[in-house]
Amino acid sequence: MQSASNVDFGLHGVIDSNIDTTNAIGVQCTNSTPYTVALGAGAGTGATVGSRKMTSAANDTVTYTLYRDASRSQIWGVTQNVDTEAATGNGAVQTYTAYGRVAAQSTPAMGAYSDLVSVTITY
Repeated sequence: MQSASNVDFGLHGVIDSNIDTTNAIGVQCTNSTPYTVALGAGAGTGATVGSRKMTSAANDTVTYTLYRDASRSQIWGVTQNVDTEAATGNGAVQTYTAYGRVAAQSTPAMGAYSDLVSVTITY
């Protein structure tokens, strides 16, 4: 992997509608090398690829999902040939967009929420 930017959902009060954002993941592989890009479930307790958890210092959570498409219908996960992105390297950095969404949910206590999602490149 060459680079990945943070997924930043910004500052919000009540979570009564979808909050969408994107980030960029840059992958650089040797020309003609096939590879896949997988995104883990994250570090939040009880998280899955379909229901990731950002956690506050008080252990409150905000649930979010990362997708492979702009319509946010294809979850980005870790199962090869199911919910990962596949491509062939061309020697240059190839950029992928992860589409994040916090869906409407019960609003947790005020605070800073974060998560750490692993990006795995298999070649």
